[in-house]
Amino acid sequence: MASALLLPSAPSSSSCSRKIHAAIQVPKLPKLSFSVPKIPKRNLGEELNIRDGFINTTPVEKFNVIDDRSHSSSSNVTTQLYAILEAVADRVEMHANIGEQRDNWNTLLLNSINMIILTAATMAGVAATCGIGMPLLALKLSSTLLYSAATGMLLIINKIQPSQLAEEQRNATRLFKQLQSQIQTMLAIRTPTQEDVKEVMEKVLALDKAYPLPLLGAMLEKFPAKFEPAVWWPKNQVLQKKNFSHEGKQCNNGWSEELEMEMREIIKVVERKDIEDYVRLGNLALKINKTLAISGPLLTGIAAFGSAFIGNGSWAPTVAVAAGALASTVNAFEHGGQVGMVIEMYRNSGGFFQLLQESIEATLEEKDLEKRENGELFEMKVAMKLGRSISKLRELARKSASSRVDEFASKLF
Repeated sequence: MASALLLPSAPSSSSCSRKIHAAIQVPKLPKLSFSVPKIPKRNLGEELNIRDGFINTTPVEKFNVIDDRSHSSSSNVTTQLYAILEAVADRVEMHANIGEQRDNWNTLLLNSINMIILTAATMAGVAATCGIGMPLLALKLSSTLLYSAATGMLLIINKIQPSQLAEEQRNATRLFKQLQSQIQTMLAIRTPTQEDVKEVMEKVLALDKAYPLPLLGAMLEKFPAKFEPAVWWPKNQVLQKKNFSHEGKQCNNGWSEELEMEMREIIKVVERKDIEDYVRLGNLALKINKTLAISGPLLTGIAAFGSAFIGNGSWAPTVAVAAGALASTVNAFEHGGQVGMVIEMYRNSGGFFQLLQESIEATLEEKDLEKRENGELFEMKVAMKLGRSISKLRELARKSASSRVDEFASKLF
């Protein structure tokens, strides 16, 4: 029985062991590769710091040498422009102060000389009613001395033309303020270059030459042989620069054949009408001023000569009084009317139109449209300088093309 019980159990035991062996088989795991991170190499300074317990956790930045140099160059250019800007602001203040001083010269000298002439004429008239004696000699001598002093003062004031000097300083103040605004705009909208610094320096020096501050040795000729418009810009300078704003920029940079023809017609109108008219008026005012500048001292000299001979004939008092009255009138008309200031105003206006003409011509001569200022912006600037709207500017160009121009280009002056 025991053997009977054991026999059937043999295959059962073998089957179970096989099942158990199959059940406990462990599947093969995939091979995993582990990479040990490389320890960054440290230089000797870092190793010493770590050993001493001073661990620097701030990452070390790598600086680009080229970018650093570029930034340094840009910063240097900006510094130079700010230095020029300070000099320009100082010139604005100097020209404003000196212009006010020279305007005071004109008023004070005009009133003083007229009072001297009228006093001398009164003394000459009173001396004619006196008999022979000391009163006649005193009045005659005083009148002669006053007329002589007035003659010397008139020679000086007619030579320097204080009203014209004051107008020069007013124009210089305005133009330096304009340059100051241009520099500030340049610094605000873009990064300046070394070429910009050179250009601004040339503009400052050209303005200094066109409107000098000192009188002796540097004063402009007040009675030139021919009237010429003022020039306060560098002649060798490209007047219009490339537009640096590329947003919304068209392939032709805002220029078209119609716009170029419009600008050429505007040049013709400016040259035929505005520049020609201001040159004509400037020559006329220059001739009038020359005549008045000679007449004033000549009349006071004649009056001094006449007052010296009072008592020796009936003609002397008449000459002294009449010449004195005429001299006072001439002086009042010349300096009270500020004829010199009118000449300078015409000279500056002629220069304005000449600059506008040269700027348009220089822009049109540039064949590369990308190097020009944006056409639409340039058209707007020209219209604003002439005191017109863009539609009125185009209408003027159409009239010029059909030879029906009956007006000046400028509506401002």
